[in-house]
Amino acid sequence: MSHESSRKQRNLRLRMSRSLADLAGGMVRGIGMPTQRIALPGSDDSVSQRHARSVIELCLRVGEAMLATGASSADVVATCIRLSSSFGITGMHVDIAFTSITVSVHRGLDEDPISVMRIVKARTTDYTRLRDVYRLIEEITESPEPVDPDVARRHLGEILVQPHPYRRWVVAAGKAILAAGVVVMYDASFVVIVAAALSAIVADIVTRRLEKWGVSAFFVQMAAAVVITMFASGLYWASNIGIELPGNIQPTVIVISGIMLLLSGIGLTASARDAIDGYYITASARGLEVLMMTLGLTVGISLTIGFTMRLGIPIEVGTSLGRTDNIFAGMAGAGLIGIGFALTSYVRLIIAPIMAALASIVFAVFFIVQPFLPDPGLAPGVAGVVAGVLSYLVYRWITVPEAALTMAGIIGLIPGLTVYRGLFTLMDGPQGIVAALTELFTALAVGIGLAAGTTIGGHVTRRAFGLDRAARQSMRRTRNNHSR
Repeated sequence: MSHESSRKQRNLRLRMSRSLADLAGGMVRGIGMPTQRIALPGSDDSVSQRHARSVIELCLRVGEAMLATGASSADVVATCIRLSSSFGITGMHVDIAFTSITVSVHRGLDEDPISVMRIVKARTTDYTRLRDVYRLIEEITESPEPVDPDVARRHLGEILVQPHPYRRWVVAAGKAILAAGVVVMYDASFVVIVAAALSAIVADIVTRRLEKWGVSAFFVQMAAAVVITMFASGLYWASNIGIELPGNIQPTVIVISGIMLLLSGIGLTASARDAIDGYYITASARGLEVLMMTLGLTVGISLTIGFTMRLGIPIEVGTSLGRTDNIFAGMAGAGLIGIGFALTSYVRLIIAPIMAALASIVFAVFFIVQPFLPDPGLAPGVAGVVAGVLSYLVYRWITVPEAALTMAGIIGLIPGLTVYRGLFTLMDGPQGIVAALTELFTALAVGIGLAAGTTIGGHVTRRAFGLDRAARQSMRRTRNNHSR
């Protein structure tokens, strides 16, 4: 009996130890599917080759059009995946590497996979055309009836060949307004405002002609810098021979307006945005492009200064004018920059005042918080958050591309001048390497701050005001697709 009771006690202890082990393991052991899926589940075995090729062709054309008109890499990938899902293809993978877009569909073990790549030959900003592409995508994905991919492709072709909302001279006027807005931000005289506007128009004419001749972008930037610096030299020459010009004459601000006009800082901010979104190859390529374009500006300005000084005209183009102390002049200048950017980006004229108001508000926020956040990148980041929030709210109101509104809000804060200052210091000689690297890292911090701020602002606003189901699914699919 004692032997039997001891055996029962051992079995009881064994069952209790196993129960405790199972309980402890259940508290630690994972359940359910992994949060980060390594690959997209399933395949498209039932999809015919003809249908798959039609959908891939449509997605490629849509992606190419979006990249060429100013959309970010993340938006292009999300849109292509959302579009393919509406046509019944759930296993599409999309990859973007700066100027190339690749679409691939795995169709199971019994069918050959299909992969197609397309090169984006031109990248510009045309937000009216981008808005129409977005509207076409909405019509396709929200249609209660199936849409023929060939019909959708014809509609896309019609969008891409339609005329611009206004003529080319309006774009030139927009560049003049943008350059004048930079001068207004620094509270310069009316003469300098007019000179900056005229220099922008002449530089636009020269750059368009050189681009038609097939001249590389580096030399186009250099030629534009020569034109703009010559206008500044003209004011120095007028002052040297005794011509009195009314108001506060600051020829340096003309060159700075040209730097803002040629938009080297926009590329840096876009590069930081791509890096934040996880597209590191595209971000690296954009960063190198910014470096080369700004180097072209620096070379053009330096050549013009050297030539002017040989003619006996005392000219010195500084690399900084300091922080403007007039918030109203700054807001007015930012508003003009917003209008100029709207016109140069082919935004509908009725939207230009909204962009001006957005740019003014974002600059006011930056002006107020900058004394309290002196570290580079912090104040631009706060202003970027405000730009992201307001851009999404306006986008939900008038369905203008969110990227257009965001860029209009932060364009007055882009670090183009800081990038130029770093390269200009570097060209002074080896002794300026440390100072040049400091300026370049400051520009990088500002670009990252603006990009991170707009991303955070847009994300928070989407979470607060909601996002349509299809867009949520496409964004999740984008992250899963990109994390392969």
